[in-house]
This record gives sequence, structure tokens and C-alpha cells, in this order.
Amino acid sequence: MRAPSGHILITGGAGFVGTNLADRLLGDGRRVVVFDNLSRPGVEENLHWLQARHGGRVMAMVADVRDADALRVALAGVEAVFHLAGQVAVTTSVELPLEDFDVNLRATLMLLEELRRLPRPVPLLFTSTNKVYGSLPDVPLHRCADRWEPVDHELRDRGIGERRRLDFCTPYGCSKGGADQYVLDYANTFGLPAVVFRMSCIYGEHQHGTEDQGWLAHFLIRTRTGAPVTVYGDGAQVRDVLFVTDLVDAMLRVSIDADRLAGRAFNLGGGPANTLSLLELLQLIEEIRGEPSAVTFAEERAGDQRWYVADTSQLRAETGWRPLVDAEDGVEALERWVAGRETSALSAAKAS
Repeated sequence: MRAPSGHILITGGAGFVGTNLADRLLGDGRRVVVFDNLSRPGVEENLHWLQARHGGRVMAMVADVRDADALRVALAGVEAVFHLAGQVAVTTSVELPLEDFDVNLRATLMLLEELRRLPRPVPLLFTSTNKVYGSLPDVPLHRCADRWEPVDHELRDRGIGERRRLDFCTPYGCSKGGADQYVLDYANTFGLPAVVFRMSCIYGEHQHGTEDQGWLAHFLIRTRTGAPVTVYGDGAQVRDVLFVTDLVDAMLRVSIDADRLAGRAFNLGGGPANTLSLLELLQLIEEIRGEPSAVTFAEERAGDQRWYVADTSQLRAETGWRPLVDAEDGVEALERWVAGRETSALSAAKAS
């Protein structure tokens, strides 16, 4: 198998973010290689959707990101790389720390080495995580109705910036944090035009959320089926939520300007204007659907942040980017997609 010349490579390209990114690039007339081992639930559905929508301009490589030979084939003639593939759940990292390390850190280092082999530098965008900042134990919080908020009003209004010290915790935080640092170092040491996004809660269409990752979509999917939602902790945990189309906008802005922005890490999320606690999300879902959700509570999970909101001012200053989809509109859009997917599945079942 040979990749088409002049293509964009997306590792983890059949995942929820990768599918939205590929769709945008393909819609702009670019050729895209979707590199994915198809191990996560829903990704085969995403890939089939891309292929039906874009035909021959999307090429699928079903391979593991740890396969150096497959990566070398995918990188031949590449114009830009979006490295989204990874082990994405804190819970899985605790159960299988060696596999988490292998997928998130060793595979990223291997990709960086393959990029160094290319005849010319190509832009690389790596998706890291807010977990590189740890559980933020030194940030005093107080409970305000259904949410935790910082006691420091300036921090509450601004969010966590990139100057925050790194504080890896859980194997997932260590593996993603280590990969984050390798990407930045390869930009500085070897001149790769590489940039890191430390992402908060991303959500949107084509997200097949599970209990361990993609909580916003998971809540919507569970409540539509009448199944109970398990909330770990008190439910007042707050995240800034970013709709996936806004993330794709940020990715494309940075990728085309990667030479100037190389070696930079940017915190990325919905920012202070787009925050939700878990309890507030459940209330919003109830308002959208017109019926209450069944909820059970369980013990808080290791490494969880009671409050995390990204300060996105550095990215805005450098690129002019800002989120356009507010939380309520985004949740409603995701609800419509989930409902439409259920309707399509029901129609297909009846037809068969």
C-alpha cells in the first residue's frame, strides 16, 4: 500500500476528532490518509461515513501507531501530520500502564524519529491533555450551587495558562505528558515544526462516548436509552467544553503557521465562557429532552480535577482563534446527532 503524494496524515483519524478534521480537510479538496487500528467502539462507523462522503480522496490505513513500517509508508510524500492516536482513558492506564506507555509515549517518539527521516520538515500537531497539570491540589476551591469554583476570582475568570507547572499524575498523565515534552523538545533540538495542544473537554458529532472517555456524549447516549448515568464524585466537577468544529478551526490555523509557532504548547478548551459541571450538563440534557435522567453516584476517581478551565488567550493572541459554538448550542447539536444516529440504526434494522 502506498500513500498518495501531497496528503495529510491523521493518526487516529477514524476517531471522533480525527473524523471531523478529515471531513473538513477533504471538503477543502485535500487528500487525507486516515491511519487507525479501529480498536475503539464506533470508529469503523466513522470511517465508513468518511468513505461514503468523500470517496477516493480518503485513504484508510488500518494499522497500529506502534508499527514503524506502516508509519513510514504513511509518511511518504506527506505535507502535514496530525497525531491524534493514543490510549485515551485514565482508567485504562491504571489497569494497563505498560500498554498506555507503549501507545502514548513510545509510539510518539517513534513517530518523531520517522519525521526526522523525511527529506524536508513537515508540520506536526500533537494532541496532549490538561492532565499534564495534575489534579490541581494547590488550587483552593469552594462549592457554589452545582459547581466547584476557584476561590481566586482572577483564576476563575481567566483559567489555567501555559505557565502553570507540569505535574503528571496517573500513568495516562505521565505518558501523555512525556510525549508532550518530547514533541516540544524535537521542535527545539531538531527543528521540527511541531506544536502541542493541551486539550480540555472536546465534544461533538461522531463522538461515541464511553464511561471512561467522552463523558458528555456518554451522558447523552445513556439518557436517550433510559439507562442510568454513573457520576464519579459529587458531580460538581467543572470543565470548559469545546465543540469539535471549533477545535478543528484551531488545528488548521496552527498547522498552516507551524513554522512560526514551533515548540509552543497551547491550552485549548471552551474557556471561561463555556463551562459546565456534570450536574449542570445533566440538567441541560433534562431541559433538552423534557424528562429527567437516572443518575447514580460512585467514588471519585484517581487524578480527577474538580475544576479545570483552559486559559486560551495565548492561542487567540497568536492566531486570532476563538470558540464560536457556546455550550448550550453545542450540546443540542450533539443531541441531534445522537438522535439521528439512533433513527438511522432503527431504519437499517427494519430494512434487514
